[in-house]
Amino acid sequence: MNYSENILGTIGNTPLVRLNKVTQEVEALVLAKIETFNPGNSVKDRMAVKMIEDAEASGVLQPGGTIIEGTSGNTGMGLALVAIVKGYKLICVISDKQSKEKMDILRAVGAEVIVCPTDVEPTDPRSYYSVSKRLSEETPNSWYVNQYDNPSNAIAHYEQTGPEIWKQTDGKITHFVVGVGTGGTISGVAKYLKEKNPNIKIWGIDTYGSVFKKYHETGIFDENEIYSYVTEGIGEDILPKNVDFSLIDGFTKVTDKDAAVYTRKIALEEGIFVGNSAGSAIKGLLQLKEHFKAEDVVVVLFHDSGSRYVGKMFNDEWMKEMGYLDEDFQVVEDAIRSHIDKPLITAKTEELVSHAIMRMRKFKISQIPVTDSTGFVGSIDESDLIQAFAADQDVLNKPLHTVMGKPYPIVKAGSSIKELMPLFTKENQAVLIDFGSDKFHIVTKHDLIAII
Repeated sequence: MNYSENILGTIGNTPLVRLNKVTQEVEALVLAKIETFNPGNSVKDRMAVKMIEDAEASGVLQPGGTIIEGTSGNTGMGLALVAIVKGYKLICVISDKQSKEKMDILRAVGAEVIVCPTDVEPTDPRSYYSVSKRLSEETPNSWYVNQYDNPSNAIAHYEQTGPEIWKQTDGKITHFVVGVGTGGTISGVAKYLKEKNPNIKIWGIDTYGSVFKKYHETGIFDENEIYSYVTEGIGEDILPKNVDFSLIDGFTKVTDKDAAVYTRKIALEEGIFVGNSAGSAIKGLLQLKEHFKAEDVVVVLFHDSGSRYVGKMFNDEWMKEMGYLDEDFQVVEDAIRSHIDKPLITAKTEELVSHAIMRMRKFKISQIPVTDSTGFVGSIDESDLIQAFAADQDVLNKPLHTVMGKPYPIVKAGSSIKELMPLFTKENQAVLIDFGSDKFHIVTKHDLIAII
């Protein structure tokens, strides 16, 4: 009979699959190493086992102990599988930008999940780095994994992933492309492959908001490059010890939007349902296409499963909200799709300024067209009201015509977006759309920003 003693025996030996449509503009043969075939559905299963086994061997992890780790979700899943089989407790500290699916899956496999804010410095006591360290100090019989600096992370890929890729390509691999987070995968695979053939090129995929690319090129850790980003699983605001920059030939950065769009393209064009970092890796590979020749063999690694992003990249509403779906905006009506069914809020010239302010509060708007018996004769903008109040606090009890600005330009329904845009200036905050039969609607700068 052919079976594994437990689920950990099924880790590794993941397939290599040719990509056809999503990389058709690349001359080389492009092969995807699909790590979703691991039981925890990610590449992190490999190093989770290695790190725990090495911790056991060194004595830092004792029987019945508690494993503590800061994770973006996938390492936590791998650790959870090992913890279940070996009888450990697990506490996963995760940032709030990670998908709900990841958090739910971790809880489903018995992990305690603690959520920390994303937009804080690594040294902030609220960061998931700091919270993980603190919990390991406070929890009896516990072990802090620290995948970023734990050498067993990279060793796992040196011993497993690298040799698998070399064998599967019959030693013909010329380039390896992979997203970089903790650095274990790229460094471990790179070390093995370059020992086999020093001419193999290793490309890391970074994201905007991360420090890797600039540091590799200049040796400068630029804190100005650090800001919040959406892409999960790659990029860092620290320099993990597992990132061996000497083994990496170059980096390319991929935007959050491109990462999301190409994650969906992989599913739609290849039938491979993988996660956010895979989208980054493919877009990065396309950005590097001039480096590949027809006779090259390029291996790109897909870290995890698309099932962990169903509420994000694979959700149309989330994609629209983020501005990642390219919609067709042709005429002015397209700019107000989200509120075209709402009535136009106006004010009369003889109403008090305080009435206009109350209306802005109630409807959460910043501009109001002003009318009299002849039609539109002026406008009120929140910045105008602030300046008027600063000059005269009694302005609240004065009629609007004493503080109103020029009326907003009017365009006919069906006018193009291109015709609309030049009408917005520093002095003019909105444009009115004339639908005929005395029906009007307003387009604001906020509406235009939402469709750019």
